[in-house]
Amino acid sequence: MSATVTAPEAVLLTALRTAQWIGPYEPEVAPAGQRPAYLLRGTFQLQGVDTPVTVCATAHGIYEVYVNGVRVGDQELTPGFSSYRARLAVDSFDVTDLVVTGENVVCLVLSDGWFRGRHGFERRPDGFGTRTAALLAVVADPEAEPLLVTDGTWASRPSHIWRADLMDGQAEDLRDVDPRWFLPGPPGEGWHEVEEVSDDLADDRSRLVPAEGPPVRRIEELEPISLSAPRPGTVVIDVGQEINGWLRLPEIGPAGTHLTITHGECLDASGMVTTDHLRAFNFATGTLLPAGQVDEVISAGRVGGGFEPRHTTHGFRYAQVDGVPDGLDLSGARGVVVHSTIPRTGEFSCSDPRLERLHEVVRWSLRTNACAVPTDCPQRERSGFTGDWQVFVGTAALLADVAAFSQCWLRDLAADQWDDGRVPTVIPNPSGNRPSGVVFEDMSAGSAGWGDAAALVPWELWRAYGDLDALGEQYPAMCRWVEYAAGCAASHRHPDRVAGRPDPAAHERYLWDTGFHFGEWLEPGDVPHPDPTKDHGIVATAFLHRSALVASRTAAILGERWAAAHLADIAEGARTAWQAEYLLPDGHLTEEKQAHYVRALAFELVPAEVRAACAARLVELIEAAGNRLGTGFLATGDLLPVLADTGHADVAYRLLLATGHPSWLGMLDAGATTMWEWWDGIGDDGTVRGSLNHYSKGAVASFLHTHVVGIRLPEDPSRDESGYRHVRIAPVVGGGLTQAASTLGTPLGELRVAWRIAAGHFTLDATLPAETTADIELPDGSRHRVHGGSVVLSCLLPVPIA
Repeated sequence: MSATVTAPEAVLLTALRTAQWIGPYEPEVAPAGQRPAYLLRGTFQLQGVDTPVTVCATAHGIYEVYVNGVRVGDQELTPGFSSYRARLAVDSFDVTDLVVTGENVVCLVLSDGWFRGRHGFERRPDGFGTRTAALLAVVADPEAEPLLVTDGTWASRPSHIWRADLMDGQAEDLRDVDPRWFLPGPPGEGWHEVEEVSDDLADDRSRLVPAEGPPVRRIEELEPISLSAPRPGTVVIDVGQEINGWLRLPEIGPAGTHLTITHGECLDASGMVTTDHLRAFNFATGTLLPAGQVDEVISAGRVGGGFEPRHTTHGFRYAQVDGVPDGLDLSGARGVVVHSTIPRTGEFSCSDPRLERLHEVVRWSLRTNACAVPTDCPQRERSGFTGDWQVFVGTAALLADVAAFSQCWLRDLAADQWDDGRVPTVIPNPSGNRPSGVVFEDMSAGSAGWGDAAALVPWELWRAYGDLDALGEQYPAMCRWVEYAAGCAASHRHPDRVAGRPDPAAHERYLWDTGFHFGEWLEPGDVPHPDPTKDHGIVATAFLHRSALVASRTAAILGERWAAAHLADIAEGARTAWQAEYLLPDGHLTEEKQAHYVRALAFELVPAEVRAACAARLVELIEAAGNRLGTGFLATGDLLPVLADTGHADVAYRLLLATGHPSWLGMLDAGATTMWEWWDGIGDDGTVRGSLNHYSKGAVASFLHTHVVGIRLPEDPSRDESGYRHVRIAPVVGGGLTQAASTLGTPLGELRVAWRIAAGHFTLDATLPAETTADIELPDGSRHRVHGGSVVLSCLLPVPIA
């Protein structure tokens, strides 16, 4: 059995030093989405197996390795997705148990993957290059020459997979499979010499790094909850849960049976899968793009010859199988859940099963969007949108161990940051650290709330994991982003402000009111119209303050005193500018939206003397909206904590437990198994819009741990406080709940807090890691400090409660 091994960087690079990049013989390149997966085949002789044998490999594209007909390792979509222009992962596999004395065959299955396949909201191909290629070495003795390297002696041919694209899907003809391809001996016909690949990217060996982030794997299989036949020859399979992955079919019918599998999130009125809501808009042509997610297989009629695609993934709950012959039983189909191996660390329970269900729906949203990188959605764009991870990473850290996963992505962010400090909207970015030439992509780079991921994501990781080296590694990218944003504020003024005030006020040096910004994005009832001329200063200046403050705190932790003071000046200047432009003396804002008030309070932009009035006005806006929330992407995660922390826990619980649209439980009542992109992703009339799997609005799950149960990390932790070295436990009782509990896997060990109410008494049980200090606040106002271990505390429950 082969296994993934971690080899020292020097061993990897030494092993690959004589290997050459090779690509398949490809005299004509097929259109994107119609390109086959290719086989690359090499052989070597072995006199005896007396030392461990390792395969070191990477690719431009995604690959599988077979040694003597056996698939190597249990990873999927290798080498994952990274900023290939700067960082390309090299994996190493122990194949000692697979090699034999005499001839051995190494065969790669290579497809476009992220390197050459379709990617992003415009589904453009060839983002990193126009040629797929592989680099491999087989090593027995690191001090000796490799047993085999990729070079001109290898052979190639198209595989039985006649098209393979991560977005469009995979199609294969199992009648074409020849076992000789993978085994010692004559390999059959149709082989050609490989083509050696030499270009600026392939020739840059400095970008080769040992695989860092958690690998992508098959995590589990889901048994369908129903199969239906809406028309002859068609079976619709419901796996009961939106997943990222694929459908495995153990039975595919007699030879020549041609099955087409369309994957989607919902059904139309006739019971067929529809993907119309996933068709993205092509800004260049003004047309809708096809949704993709279509697999095909032609059966060879062999016993055990099922179908499982491994060179694509899909975001789906339903799979529509067309071309089903009479008598073919598809009840053995399984939904295969595929994502990065991020261990589950956070559990939540309470007396309201709806909130427990909400917690799991948010967890599924994370799982289905953690495939090599944190994606916005697993079906339409599948891109590492910076704003989405910025608002969700703190929640993710409560649900799973995302430290290594996030740190790997942050290295890509730093690699793709432009020379002027701005951050592309998606990371990894196919164009790297420079403009792409695509108008909308280049215009949207550096949007407030999205680019701020450079500062806010590493800060949230510092709070949750306390890794000083990781914080220090990202500090330069933090500073470059803040300097970029501050430079934009200082050098440009919005035309409307120039017209109204020709001479700039002193505070405008820190007022960021120009450039393209997404703004709050997708507030209830809002149909976004990206407009580079719109004044989003109330959002952008707030984020300038927040990121500068976080960068200043980071500099102080790292001992960079001058930088800390400089960044603090920017933060204070942005706060002063924000107050001068948008805050009225009575605590109201000049632009009245719930999101602006939430940000004002969460980012501490308002002075203490008007904080209560500002919070009261937020409540008034909620009540004026019919006791409905009105926030979008950026502020939703802060909404309930802000309300609870300003004395309005009753309003926070009212929103948390609301049903209908817009609300979280309204999504669940409409059948959501993951969070939606739009608040009304499925309308009351059944109309579907946007992605039904976007985790950003799932940031509400933090509130369940931090306020319902009450486990809170310091906002500005020192080296002695971060990573759960110090916590505050302050449950916010309300919503009719009679008990709640949270268990978190922290860097110091398991932390568990549970509380219950009985006969007017409140009782709290807490178990802390030995190195954790907790300041516990009970509902009666009493305070207790506990250093590790277990404690039980109780009090009379004050009335009224939220």
